[in-house]
Amino acid sequence: MEGSESEAIFDSLNLNPQLFINETLNTVDDLVNDAFDFYLQEASKLLKVDGTDRSQDLTKGVNHIRNMIQSSLDKRLAMWEKYCLHHCFTVPEGFSLPKNDELSGSSSMVQDIVSDPDVDAELESLRHNLTMVGAESEKLNNELKELERQSASSGHCTGLINEALKLYEDTSVHDMFQEMVQTATELRGKMLKLKTRQVERKEQARAERVYNSITDHFTVNQEKGLVNVKLDDLQEFLAELKKI
Repeated sequence: MEGSESEAIFDSLNLNPQLFINETLNTVDDLVNDAFDFYLQEASKLLKVDGTDRSQDLTKGVNHIRNMIQSSLDKRLAMWEKYCLHHCFTVPEGFSLPKNDELSGSSSMVQDIVSDPDVDAELESLRHNLTMVGAESEKLNNELKELERQSASSGHCTGLINEALKLYEDTSVHDMFQEMVQTATELRGKMLKLKTRQVERKEQARAERVYNSITDHFTVNQEKGLVNVKLDDLQEFLAELKKI
């Protein structure tokens, strides 16, 4: 490319394709070196060979792999450099830069287009419409999020209602009422039995008390019988018998 028409054109535009290619190649070399240095450091940590004879062997092995990859990479980058110089940075045959007056005319035309009031007004209108659309879009997004939240809450409530209905269908109100009546009847029967037992125990205790009183009296006055029994004692005895 040296001394060619393409080089002259790029030089007139203050462009240097070879400089770009060289910087790219240097960047690739730096990346490869950093990658293999990091690889060697991590391998030494994992294998725990720092400060041993195996450390030198590991370094030799990593360098051998680096040289193999670097050799293949250099060949491919050399082909890439040739392709760029012969195709990417080569101007078509017969190409020439416009004259200064043509450049000046083009610049004034561009300047006129840029400074057109109608275009400026249309751009300002588009900016305003774009701002309004953005605000409306944000508002719609907020409303959509609120609707999603309400829908989730409504779905939760619907689930609770469905569970309650399912429970109602599984156990009807009539069955629950019948079960409550049966339970109340059984409880009443048990309470009556308990009350009857308590009354029977009281009557039995009272009868035993009267019987013991009479037995004690006749035991003491066994020879005389009822002759010496006091009238008050007999009346008390009859009263107790009537209560029984």
